[in-house]
Parts: sequence; C-alpha cells; structure tokens
Amino acid sequence: MLDPDTVIAAYRNAYFPMADSRTGTISWHSPDPRAIIPLDAFKVSRSLQQIVRRQVFEIKIDASFSEVIHSCARREDTWISTEIISAYTTLHTRGVAHSVESWQHGELVGGLYGIAIGGAFFGESMFSRVSNASKAALVHLVSLLRLRGFRLLDSQFMNEHMRQFGTVEISRSSYLEELSAALTVDTMFSF
Repeated sequence: MLDPDTVIAAYRNAYFPMADSRTGTISWHSPDPRAIIPLDAFKVSRSLQQIVRRQVFEIKIDASFSEVIHSCARREDTWISTEIISAYTTLHTRGVAHSVESWQHGELVGGLYGIAIGGAFFGESMFSRVSNASKAALVHLVSLLRLRGFRLLDSQFMNEHMRQFGTVEISRSSYLEELSAALTVDTMFSF
C-alpha cells in the first residue's frame, strides 16, 4: 500500500509516484528536465480570459476531490491507480491534496488536483468534460497560488497542452533550488 507520509517525503525530495496502467505497480519519478509553470509568466489566451471574465464556470476548491481524482483516472491509459487514489484521498483529508473544480449548472465539468507543501504546488492531473473547463480551473489555481505567496507550480512533464500556458523545462539542479526555496515558504493553500 502506498503510504501517504512516504508520498509527502518523496515530493519534498523531487519525486512523485506513478502507477503502471497495466499492472498497477508504483514507480517513482524525478524527470530531468522538469516542467514548471512560472507563476509570474503564466500565459492565458484572450479567449480563455474572456471565459474566465464571463464566469462561464463556477470555480470551487476542494468541493469534490474524490470525483476529480476519479475523473482524472477515467482514461484508457492512466497512471492513477486505486492505490494512488487511496493515498491522495488520505492526503486530501489531511489538507495536503487539493482540487480546483469547474462547475456548470450544478455539475462538475472539469478540474485538476495536486499536492501543496510549503510554497510549492505539485500539479498531478486535469480533466475536462466541457471545453475549457480544466483550463479555467488552472487559471484560478494560478491566481490562488499568487495570492497565497506560493513560489513553485510543478507541472512535472512538458506537453503541448501545458506549453501554451508558458510552461518551461528547467534542469534538475535548478528545480532542486526552486523546490528548496519554495518549501521554506510558510503559507496555506486554502483559507
């Protein structure tokens, strides 16, 4: 069983768990280079700015963490096993794992979840049932992180979806410096 305390210790040391989609076997990853979203250089397209401004989605924090992580896991090839769901749900009850959710007409239509430790937020996964729902959640996440004084938004791996937001890759040594500084920040994710 994946121990929640081990998961926290791993993040503090630049590692995170992923399960093999076929076997469920957990392995630990620390990519080099590492993808991060610089909070001061986050990019939002005009069309997404308009969606956020028009409040197309109602944004909630931690209202339905379980549904968010299960929705993120619902894909053909997933690294989010039942063991990971169990550990992160425990971390959510401890106030370490969080979800940012996009709701429309009373239904959860998109969102993301991740881990907050000190001034670092480690983004884990996103899902969207309605166009732009997960993107709107990400915009609100970045606003919240800035407001609360976070220093690091870890995206783990680079992909084209994340590149549009200004995600960059940095070396392992640079990441370790960023992580070390972020972990010293005394802040909380939610109020």
